[in-house]
Amino acid sequence: MPQFLEEKLRAQAAKRGFKGRRADRYVYGAMNNMGAMRGNKETAKGARMEAKHRADMKRYSGSVSSYKHSRPIRKVVKRTFRNA
Repeated sequence: MPQFLEEKLRAQAAKRGFKGRRADRYVYGAMNNMGAMRGNKETAKGARMEAKHRADMKRYSGSVSSYKHSRPIRKVVKRTFRNA
């Protein structure tokens, strides 16, 4: 099963206040709905998702400044209103 996806969904379940079996139903139900799992077995789609996640994490390992997906720094324009 996609481990990263399970951790993400468990965090969402905790945020919603689900515990125990209810949290398990939320996590595995979501993975079944999106096609990452079929019952209690991982699908090929789930395996591809996990492989892609690992490749992305390997690509972005290192310092924070090396991330290519971070937002560029924006200039702040000072505005003055003469009629105010």
